[in-house]
Amino acid sequence: MNETIINYIIQELHGGAEDLDIMPEDDLLGSGLVESMGMMRLIQFIEETHGFKVAPQEMTIENFMTVEAMVSYIQLKKK
Repeated sequence: MNETIINYIIQELHGGAEDLDIMPEDDLLGSGLVESMGMMRLIQFIEETHGFKVAPQEMTIENFMTVEAMVSYIQLKKK
């Protein structure tokens, strides 16, 4: 699941930048790897890929700051 999200970020938000190396624990927002509009696209991708809606109150820094946090959130929602 980490790889799917990382690939989406590289391909869709960074135009397939081959020199971009994203680790699951990287701070996506603080580092500037994902800006606010990119985050909305990423949330939409997660919703479409995993078949659930992210509630507005769940769109928090804790759930979406890193790929690891997103994977944990997705796993929690799929229980």
